[in-house]
Amino acid sequence: MQNTYANECFLDECAAAAGVDPLEYRTRNLKDKRGLELLERLAKLANWQPRAGRKPASGDVVKGRGVSYVKYELVRTYVGAIADVEVNRRTGKVRVERFYVAHDCGQIINPDGLKNQLEGGVVQTVSRTLIEDLQWNRSRVTSLDWEGYPVITFPDVPELVMDLIDRPTEPPWGVGEPVAAVVPSAISNAVYDAIGVRLRSVPFTPDKVLAALKSA
Repeated sequence: MQNTYANECFLDECAAAAGVDPLEYRTRNLKDKRGLELLERLAKLANWQPRAGRKPASGDVVKGRGVSYVKYELVRTYVGAIADVEVNRRTGKVRVERFYVAHDCGQIINPDGLKNQLEGGVVQTVSRTLIEDLQWNRSRVTSLDWEGYPVITFPDVPELVMDLIDRPTEPPWGVGEPVAAVVPSAISNAVYDAIGVRLRSVPFTPDKVLAALKSA
């Protein structure tokens, strides 16, 4: 997750510096046919529109889209994601409205089980990305309950849209962890698309968003 966060956020910065749409920037530099097909299907799934040269919208509440991609550990499951976020400039709150996933784990053994794994992985990692923050002092952990260590609740669970790519002639790969790897970077890139600032560490709490806006 940490490597993908760094890689995919930096790729997004490179695309912005080059004045190229971030999804196009990935596809033009990718030689893996399965990865390219996955990104093409992701773009169609989310009805992706080019973002090159887009300026952040004005107003207190603005929306953005961000993309992320991984071939997990460079040897297995392919995952692409697009996050639709809403950012409140006044409060600093980030909300993930919708999350698109294109997923290729080779042969799919249990489609319903795969959907469950993706739903759980996205929801858990959205929560980790936005608000989960373990606290401690010099002697012990101080986050001892759900007030001290909050998780997102139903009103903040995003809509999840999936394209499951089944390859019956290919070996089946794992689905438990790979989708989590793309969540923080997809959200971070979407926040940049919305308000034009980069968030460098999770969780993306309102205080961090306001501080980033102020420093920008």
